[in-house]
Amino acid sequence: MGWLADETGLEKRAANYAALTPLSFLNRAADVFPKQIAVVYGGTRRSYAEYHERVTRLASGLAGLGIAPGDVVATLLPNVPAHAEAHFGVPACGAVLNAINTRLDTDTVAYILGHGGAKVLLCDAALVDQARAACAAMSEGTPPTIVEVPDAEAGIAASGDHMTYDELLQSGDPGFRWIMPEDEWESLSLNYTSGTTGRPKGVVYHHRGAYLNAMGQVLSWRMILRPVYLTIVPLFHCNGWCHTWMMPAVGGTLVCCREIRAKPIFDAIADEGVTHFGGAPIVLNTLINAPEEERRPFDHVVEVFTAGAPPAPSTLAAIEPMGFNVTHVYGLTETYGPATECLWHPEWDALTGEDRAAAKARQGVGMPFIEHVTVMDDTRMEEVQRTGAHQGEIMFRGNGVMKGYYKNAQATEQSFAGGYFHSGDLALLDAEGYMTISDRAKDIIISGGENISSIEVENALMRHEAVSLCAVVAKPDDKWGEVPCAFVELKTGAKVGAEDLIAFARERLAGFKTPKAVVFGELPKTSTGKIQKFQLRERAKTL
Repeated sequence: MGWLADETGLEKRAANYAALTPLSFLNRAADVFPKQIAVVYGGTRRSYAEYHERVTRLASGLAGLGIAPGDVVATLLPNVPAHAEAHFGVPACGAVLNAINTRLDTDTVAYILGHGGAKVLLCDAALVDQARAACAAMSEGTPPTIVEVPDAEAGIAASGDHMTYDELLQSGDPGFRWIMPEDEWESLSLNYTSGTTGRPKGVVYHHRGAYLNAMGQVLSWRMILRPVYLTIVPLFHCNGWCHTWMMPAVGGTLVCCREIRAKPIFDAIADEGVTHFGGAPIVLNTLINAPEEERRPFDHVVEVFTAGAPPAPSTLAAIEPMGFNVTHVYGLTETYGPATECLWHPEWDALTGEDRAAAKARQGVGMPFIEHVTVMDDTRMEEVQRTGAHQGEIMFRGNGVMKGYYKNAQATEQSFAGGYFHSGDLALLDAEGYMTISDRAKDIIISGGENISSIEVENALMRHEAVSLCAVVAKPDDKWGEVPCAFVELKTGAKVGAEDLIAFARERLAGFKTPKAVVFGELPKTSTGKIQKFQLRERAKTL
């Protein structure tokens, strides 16, 4: 189909075909925008020429440490320049980037290092103790070589026990030839997601998907040349929604933000002219509730992508008059971050209050790089009726979907059954073709934009000697969107307080995963003994 009768001499060749890769964006930017400011962090300002040279030195330095194409290089870094550089420098030496969540507990970091097989770990100097503990706790593979990344802007010095990031760059050759992918299906990055079990699954991205995601978001965000982007979305979360790869394509400036607080955000908007940022609704609430002394005036509209939970009507009503235009987007780690948008139509401009919030809170329609996304009846694999009343599962198909789960063929096959990626999110489809999530089929709790496995929290609580049975569900929270709430049945005669159980969980889990409320009593069950979580979710709403 689509072939001419005679295709003689029309083959792919170097002159007419190159594998799509986001690496090409920075190569071009160094040539087209060499003096343009590419990265800002406090008093640090680097041009695209300098950015490109540091990335090249990083790639060369990693190769000098023995990193070969296909090897994994991990990071344990906040949103600092070194993390942005790693997004280009690691794949530029042919390696695969594994950006690890800095908020995870030591045991989970150890699992990820072992499962992913990282050979080098670029680690923030403030997290070196945790990195060493994780390496010591690994039950699989060989611990990676730690390269320590100090932060002069934040006053965080290196421990002196490891090679530093600057030393690694100094060892690199500025003339190193980047290793570009021969096949755009080659793996680019490895991101671990909580999924539905305590152990995270490794989501593999390819160069083609990241390239198209970045280009597609330029369209969805209505970007023009030279935007100024503030890195609020953690670079360990879906590679920062691919935004760091996107910026060189439009000659943009990346403003790094180590701490997500109101004052540095307002300062960046006022001082650097930030035009775009992404983040969970909690970020918007942080700005809304900021004390007057932390606010700064600015005279332009800031475009915001928000995801993780729909923005509340009260949030939209408060944030938009402050100079922010909010677009609700939706996606998963498996879709490179945002893959749908609540695309706004001019006829909705007159909407106000609850009506405007309801229109903006929908998960919306697919972004340009997604071939197809809709709400499907998973038994018939057909789109549900567009009535806003028929529930189905959100499913994706196209270049913006992961390669699959690393070392987990069974989970990959299950997630791709029927020719679509099954999100696990239940939704309704309205007459305009816009999706609205009605429930999360897999009981994932999204707190401040972070995924929390209810099973992982349950397993931690079940280790307490007084606990007989427990179930963890999402409890609505004004600040975080959702927080874990535990319902617990105690063993006969056993006694333990809520605070004691929360402290017990905190010793075994990352802080954001610990339950924020504990309710004691008999759990509702079906005749077969299955806990009826839907009842618990309703109860949690009233707490």
